[in-house]
Amino acid sequence: MSDALAVINKVIAEHREIRRHVKLAGDAINDIEALFTLQKARSGWFQGSAQEITTKQNQMQQSLNLLEQGLRNHFDFEEKHLPPLFGELLMKALLAEHGDINRQISNAKAMLASTRLAGLGRQEMLQKESEIQQMINTLCQTVEEHASHEETILNMMKRALEGAGPVA
Repeated sequence: MSDALAVINKVIAEHREIRRHVKLAGDAINDIEALFTLQKARSGWFQGSAQEITTKQNQMQQSLNLLEQGLRNHFDFEEKHLPPLFGELLMKALLAEHGDINRQISNAKAMLASTRLAGLGRQEMLQKESEIQQMINTLCQTVEEHASHEETILNMMKRALEGAGPVA
């Protein structure tokens, strides 16, 4: 029981740290910190010269890479330690959400990498901006919802474990 509680507490603590934009132990980049960096990079992306836009595009690509790495580290921990706690059905749902997030990151990276801004007119640039913003907003929302789902389950398990007395 104490091992289960330790795993739950660790995942909850990681989520809290993620939300506070703090690096996890070992200088691992966490997922929400990278998300906020990504959103910041996105916010001014299409304002400025072609050189500034290219720089911001590179920053956004780096933010996606950080997000991907942070999530990989976090998901690896969860996928290793949560199966005994979650059981088969909850793990199947968790893995489906992890897969969805990973696909969204891959799609965002591919879209960003294939976007060529040179020679685009203002209208075309605004269209690209809208497409990229939509993709990033969806990704951010998906990650936030996923963390919320996990924390609800983990907090319920934590309450049960902390309140559980000896089995009669």
